[in-house]
Amino acid sequence: MPSKPLEGAPAPVDGALPDAALAGVGTRTFGVYVHVPYCAARCGYCDFNTYTPAELGAGGQGGAASFVDSIATEARLARAVLGERELPVSTVFVGGGTPTLLPAADLAKVLRILDDTFGLAAGAEVTTEANPESVDLPALEHLRASGFTRISLGMQSSRPHVLAALDRQHTPGRVPEVVGWARRAGFDQLSLDLIYGAPGESESDWAASLSTVIELEPDHVSAYSLTVEEGTKLSRRVRRGELLEPDDDLLADRYLQADETLAAAGLLNYEISNWSRDASSWCRHNLGYWRGDDWWGLGPGAHSHVGGVRWWNVRHPTEYATRVGAGRSPAAAREVLDAAARRVERVMLGVRLVEGLAVDALCERGLAAAYGLAADGLVVGPELAAGRVALTRRGRLLTDTVVRALLPD
Repeated sequence: MPSKPLEGAPAPVDGALPDAALAGVGTRTFGVYVHVPYCAARCGYCDFNTYTPAELGAGGQGGAASFVDSIATEARLARAVLGERELPVSTVFVGGGTPTLLPAADLAKVLRILDDTFGLAAGAEVTTEANPESVDLPALEHLRASGFTRISLGMQSSRPHVLAALDRQHTPGRVPEVVGWARRAGFDQLSLDLIYGAPGESESDWAASLSTVIELEPDHVSAYSLTVEEGTKLSRRVRRGELLEPDDDLLADRYLQADETLAAAGLLNYEISNWSRDASSWCRHNLGYWRGDDWWGLGPGAHSHVGGVRWWNVRHPTEYATRVGAGRSPAAAREVLDAAARRVERVMLGVRLVEGLAVDALCERGLAAAYGLAADGLVVGPELAAGRVALTRRGRLLTDTVVRALLPD
């Protein structure tokens, strides 16, 4: 969740949504995202909406001690805005920050709040992110017993000097240990997150990280290229010439290396940056984002989307807690997507998925462009003939080029 402010229209103090947005609520898949904005230390590359204890100070509004109460208050606001219609939560994703800096009992309480407020659907996917140094076996056992079904573990690399370059706090040996604990605790769904292109990372370093991942046999892997975000420690070091900015060609090579290695191990790409053993291991919560479903984001800086209306909460935990404590919506601003904007998003997100994009989302010129992209080897020809735009491996490397061609106007 990037920390940069977005522009939008003022959001109603009571959080009310237009009737048109509410009309289909309950007929679309509904998820809940919970943003936990706390980190023990800030990684040099991270521009997410996170805060260290030193930045927040001890106690007071916005701190971890009052976080669960604030989430409960915003959840009640969401229930009031969405009405009493049947609205079971299909997916929950607790992200951050480092959610597991909160006690496992607090995360369990958050899940109970959501169940009491909305009701969890049968077979709901319930994920929490975790850093390797922030969990132990008892915590994982508590989370699993309370209803969490999935762990997304921030591994990033298996090489010590790469972790140091990223300012990560854990050692490489911690990840296999935590994976073992997660399996003992009963987590059948386990995802590992990787970052490639860090300063000082060689091809053999990346190969070693991929090899470690395969040995750990996760159900799901996410791999992201390192990006230099303005305002981060990494961007300042690059600007001073201390580090080189990641090279696009090198990043493309690392991506292909990952895709080939993971595919050989039975982990197949289903979204540009995500691989899984089979469709049952796809991250259903993220699929809701990519498919344009409804979700409510709880917490400082969290984003939400319901029926073509998108809004985002104030970022600072103290301001967030103050607003919800006063019975006001924490939304900083919002935008109502018109038909053209929704079509753009459908194309941009749909082509990222292995299932592809239905050609009925394209205008006539966009459809003609799709056939040109197939001739250039960026779109899968047989899929296009069957009515869907799906990217080839090379097309995944040039997604922006593909999207621009498909949206000529």
